[in-house]
Amino acid sequence: MDTMGQSAEFGKFLKAMRSRLSPEVAGTGPATSSRRVPGLRREEVARLAGVSTDYYVRLEQGRNIHPSRTVLDAVSRALRLDSSEHAHMLDLLENCAGSPREAGAATAQGVRPALRQLLDAVGDVPAMVLGRRSDVLAGNRMAFLLFTDFSALPAGERNLARWTILDPAARELFRDWKTVAAEAAGSLRLDVGRHPNDPQANQLVGELAVQSEHFRQWWAGHRVATRSAGTVRLHHPAVGDLELNFENLILPEDADQTLRVYSARPGSPSSDALALLGSLGAAPETRQERGAAAAIESAGTE
Repeated sequence: MDTMGQSAEFGKFLKAMRSRLSPEVAGTGPATSSRRVPGLRREEVARLAGVSTDYYVRLEQGRNIHPSRTVLDAVSRALRLDSSEHAHMLDLLENCAGSPREAGAATAQGVRPALRQLLDAVGDVPAMVLGRRSDVLAGNRMAFLLFTDFSALPAGERNLARWTILDPAARELFRDWKTVAAEAAGSLRLDVGRHPNDPQANQLVGELAVQSEHFRQWWAGHRVATRSAGTVRLHHPAVGDLELNFENLILPEDADQTLRVYSARPGSPSSDALALLGSLGAAPETRQERGAAAAIESAGTE
């Protein structure tokens, strides 16, 4: 993605955020039948942000992208952006110039040995390490039993977003599949905003857009999403319904890597189901062949 392309992405994001905001919510007055476009008009956003209409129009057109932080904060408030959307807007703007470090460095994503040991130590609960583009870099036995054995997939398919959106098994597993898949797409958009020149990310987006109508709609809406914690509802083919909490822990030594851990409330039916799942997958050959923490080599990935 070149400089002009990223500037255009900044403008498209502003337009998408403006289109979703109703006059009633924004406080500009009730909508009227004379409106020919959804959401706010450009002049209404400009007025709310305290800038001229011409200036705001240039922002949406991707021209003269040099606004101050004060202006950006004002535009963010006018568009009612949440913290993830605000961060994404800043990423798009910062990367307009095309950082040299993004131009083609081919640094493989690696998982520290101590982190693999940690996956082993929490072997009774599902845990995995996610990297750029939500690539699954490592996971323990329970994570692969709960979702899928990413280590057995071809290297190019070891990606949580890709599996969630495209694999029919994921649609059956997630009881709220649309919500989970939309969040996966939103997380991928955040990553692309931070790393606009990543060819593997652009290839993944292209593949998802070709194969998933849902993804095309989410991507066109410029949805972004990130959650540090939450709850996921599953229907596992082997143990039935589960409701699990998850925590996303960004690793201090690599902001592009996240440790995700799932757990069930002690004494709950989900806790019993998780324990049953672990016992079902505890065959001797499984322990020998995979071990408690199965690292996934990411040769050739960033």
